[in-house]
Formats: sequence, C-alpha cells, structure tokens
Amino acid sequence: MNDFSVLIVEDDFRVADINRQYIESVGDFRVSGTARSGREALDFLAGTDPLPDLVLLDLYIPDVQGLELFRTIRHQYPDIDLIAVTAANEAETIRGLLRGGIFDIVIKPFDAGRFAGTLERYRSFRELADSATSFSQQEIDRFTGFRGLSTSAPKEGDNLPKGIDPITLGQILKFFGESGTEGITAAELSKEIGTSRSTARRYLEYLVAAGKIRTHLIYGTVGRPERRYTPL
Repeated sequence: MNDFSVLIVEDDFRVADINRQYIESVGDFRVSGTARSGREALDFLAGTDPLPDLVLLDLYIPDVQGLELFRTIRHQYPDIDLIAVTAANEAETIRGLLRGGIFDIVIKPFDAGRFAGTLERYRSFRELADSATSFSQQEIDRFTGFRGLSTSAPKEGDNLPKGIDPITLGQILKFFGESGTEGITAAELSKEIGTSRSTARRYLEYLVAAGKIRTHLIYGTVGRPERRYTPL
C-alpha cells in the first residue's frame, strides 16, 4: 500500500514542523502540505489531485471560528478523514467534532505515544477498510471503541475477529505484559508462536487497533524498515 498523505492545518509553524516530524516517524505516512489558515487549507484542497487521505486540524486558527473549517471540509470533501490536534477541549466543541464524524481528537499538549497511537489506529483502520467488502460487529468495535481488550487472556467464548485465536492471543498478551520487554517484530513473533510472519502480524495489528500496543519503525542497513511492536 502507498503511504497515506496528510495535510497539516496549524497556524504555528513550529508546531506544524513538530507534527510533521511525528507523522513521518510513524511510517506509511507522508505530509503532502501545510496550511496556516482556513483559506490556505481550502485553497490547497481545491487545487490538489489526488486529495490527501487525512487532515490534521487545529481548531484555533486565525480566520475561522471553532468548528467552521471542520464542518466545511467534512461537507465538501466527505472522503477525507480528519483528526483534530488542538487545545480546544470545551464540551460543546468535543461534542460537535464527535457528531461530525471526526476520526480522533488529540488534545494539546499531547504525549508522543498518544499521537503515534492515533496514526497507527488510523493505518490499521484503512488497511482493513480498503480491502474489506463487509464488516463484522467485532471489526467495527475495534475502531469505534465500544469493545476494549482485556490484558488478561481471552476465553474461548469471547467474540474475536475471524482468524484471531484466543489462546494464541493470550500468549502474545502475556509476552507484552512481562516487565522489561523491548517489543518484538512480526518475524520474531512468528518464531515464538510457530506461525507464518503474516499471521503473526495479523495478531500484532489487531492489538495495535485495540489500543494495547504500539508500533514504530526500525531501520537496518539494507531493505525497507521493519516494524517493532512495543507495550504502551
């Protein structure tokens, strides 16, 4: 899959640069543009083809008020996903974002792990959404937050997505629950549990989507960087 393109809407160029560094450190994301006002954001979207996959939106920008730009982008560009990265935490504002279909809200000042977790969850969502023809209730719950994942081993009767075995998942959860672990790659996990690398990655991405672990890139001397999965 190609990298997901991101438009940053942030009036403070220093914060915008920090956000860019965070975005590009996660992997599979690239910043396609930066806008310092609502007008710049709308002009960028009007003149860009293809459109960005994602807009990182600050609500405190000089030429628009509150939710105005969010609602405009949502109305004019319904296929673009939005994540609010903002200091605006008033209950009315948060309700408006949630009712308008925001993917996530990250309140400033934010923790780097929380920010990365949002992007990882978005990546997992898109990887599933772009390939699926239908969704189970469990898959929907993974991304809407209606069903959390216990740190204890799941039981046979638990509702898990197709292809996720509760016993194997319990073994992986136990590994991440051990103190001092520095994480694992899909290749390393496949050897630990005796499965293929693709199967190991499916379990790991499931845990990322459930908000129980995070992933970051590790760079070797040759080839593409590899993802290492670590505890939160």
